[in-house]
Amino acid sequence: MTEFLNNLFFIFQRISWLNMLDIMLVTLIFFGLLYSLRDTQAMALLRGMIMLVVALILLTSLVELPAFSWFAQNSLPALFIALPVIFAPEIRRTLERIGRAGTIWPASGKVTDLALEETIHAIVGATARLSARQHGALIIMQRLDNLDEYIQTGVQMHAKVTPELLLQVFYPNTPLHDGGVIIVNSKIVAAACVLPLSASGILNRTPERQMGLRHRAALGTSEVSDAIAIVVSEETGSISIAHAGRMLRRLDADRLENILLAFLRPGKREQKLNILERLLPGLFGKKEE
Repeated sequence: MTEFLNNLFFIFQRISWLNMLDIMLVTLIFFGLLYSLRDTQAMALLRGMIMLVVALILLTSLVELPAFSWFAQNSLPALFIALPVIFAPEIRRTLERIGRAGTIWPASGKVTDLALEETIHAIVGATARLSARQHGALIIMQRLDNLDEYIQTGVQMHAKVTPELLLQVFYPNTPLHDGGVIIVNSKIVAAACVLPLSASGILNRTPERQMGLRHRAALGTSEVSDAIAIVVSEETGSISIAHAGRMLRRLDADRLENILLAFLRPGKREQKLNILERLLPGLFGKKEE
């Protein structure tokens, strides 16, 4: 034990502040990588690759297999070269988040505070009425990332956001009922839009286990962009909101309005963080009251 402590003390004596900085930077990189891959299919793929590499290392070091060792040593470099291709969507998403750091929505001059609040009130009012009637709905609010790719798949409208219009769009069995509504700068630019489905398995771990296509489309849109997606369940009337690959569920109208104001209304960053911190218990994986 004394020898172990002496060796440990000797190691700490040789560590300088540059070594500590080096270790912290490497740790931060791995933490950021794992954090960006959480709750995605890429995490399962990464675990499989790590297990494969560990198994190859153990097998080649414990057993004398010259041909297999040669094959493993020549295959590992190709595997590492393939990593950027395998994890291309996650790398792209991380770089987009870095590029969006420090920006706010809406852009200056595009929409006034009054128009933004009117839009939020209209969405909240329509969502509450849709929830009471158990009419399914999917509303996407564009922020910084452009959603033209998905807008082109729907029916162009360019109409002012009103509760009555949203209620009519999502009335069952109407032509615009299926798909999502995309709102840009207080205007409904398109309805019946086809949106990307989530590649994450997070919805399969909810108490209800299986969620509908609207929830998967809402989560998928939040994974590929910084948009905010609002969902009303057709089966239960439950209101949910998705952002940055996470979903808050079982919301009421007041809580939904507070979340939208915290995300969209220009204001002090500290005030927004305080509001969002109070809403964090509703995230998946955490206990809700």
